[in-house]
Amino acid sequence: MAERPPISDPFTVPEEFRVPPPARARTRSAPPPSAEPDPQSAPEPERAPEPDAAPALPAARLAVPPHVIDSDDEFLAAVATLGDGVGPVAVDAERASGFRYSQRAYLIQVFRRGAGTFLFDPIAISSFQALQGAIGNEEWVLHAASQDLPCLREVGLEPARLFDTELGARLAGLPRVGLSAVVEETLGLHLAKEHSAADWSTRPLPEAWLAYAALDVELLVDVRDRIAELLTAAGKAELAAQEFAAVLERPAAVARIDPWRRLSGLSTVRGQRALAVARSLWFARDAYAQEVDTAPGRLLPDASIVAAARAPLAAKRDLAALKAFTGRASRSQLDRWWAAIEEGLASEDLPPVRSGEESIPPPRSWADRDPEADRRYRAVRPRLQTIADALALPVENLLTPEHVRRISWRPPAEATAEAVAGALAELGARPWQIDATAQAIATAFVEARQEPDEGDEGGS
Repeated sequence: MAERPPISDPFTVPEEFRVPPPARARTRSAPPPSAEPDPQSAPEPERAPEPDAAPALPAARLAVPPHVIDSDDEFLAAVATLGDGVGPVAVDAERASGFRYSQRAYLIQVFRRGAGTFLFDPIAISSFQALQGAIGNEEWVLHAASQDLPCLREVGLEPARLFDTELGARLAGLPRVGLSAVVEETLGLHLAKEHSAADWSTRPLPEAWLAYAALDVELLVDVRDRIAELLTAAGKAELAAQEFAAVLERPAAVARIDPWRRLSGLSTVRGQRALAVARSLWFARDAYAQEVDTAPGRLLPDASIVAAARAPLAAKRDLAALKAFTGRASRSQLDRWWAAIEEGLASEDLPPVRSGEESIPPPRSWADRDPEADRRYRAVRPRLQTIADALALPVENLLTPEHVRRISWRPPAEATAEAVAGALAELGARPWQIDATAQAIATAFVEARQEPDEGDEGGS
């Protein structure tokens, strides 16, 4: 993979591509016509027009009808066209989350000015190496990039530079950051999002879905330019560049030691033996889900696993009779599930009641478990909120909530700005975040040390 070039002044918008801000004029609107009048009812008095009602936004429409590229020859021709395009490259991917086990891409959309929009079928195309070679060193524009980068990397697609329009919208202070809301705010267009949760492994893909997918990228470069202008005008271009680079550099998530502990409702399962049953059922479900490439919860919901772990089951017929044991594979794979339950009941390797993974307890318990950490946490949060308000940023983008919890739970030995800055850097905070928050956090920690314990109030 080519080395990523440094990000410098990434938000310059060429004059010929600048998009004027959307008109936000307000006009009076007439009330909608009623349905069929009721001759038996008295006529309603005419409603006064609403003075601030906004006109309906024009709907976003495709420049050309969508077409899926599903052959290598057509793919290579599209790659050549994209290579001749100009400027940033908009990229998106559609998965079948909630339908399939894997998080692979089932459609990849690419747009570039001077080239157009292309929809690629990654199931049919043998290799994306040529596309990576054509656009890999360009700036890519994605919306909520962290969601799509893993499945793009899976097929060999990796940007050298990134502009994330969802993250950029947050940093620019836009009130809503979903793609349709950002398109409305920046371009003055209505973008329908009715197919976002569809099963994109479906073949052939319906034309309405393809139109939706194409629009997701066809407008994205224009959105990028408007957000870049907002960030530059607010003096946030550098901090945005750091955030975009951090998205690219973020390491892949580390697999959990006990992934089965993420079962919803597991806290209601009591005892190590019952936990062993839940664990065994989780692994049996996961193996079968991989085998049939189906989302695990569609085969056997978490609630069914928890119900089986809690129930006093003596035989397979007891499991079959358990009303709470539901799911499309709950009965067709009954032998599989009962074998897993028997394995859990016989296991000598009983799981501990609490996970062995290092974790921070929820802050609501800190007052009892570590009063000093609780005071630090309560002292630092309002200060961070004040800084975020001054910068017109969501506080969670000023500093990751996990970082706030970790440094409050285990602070540096010295409550100085330098020590806090070093601790934040180890956690992965960006330089701009450290510059903005280190002194405030250090001051909060010093004041928290001086706050008396509740038991000391009232003197002696």
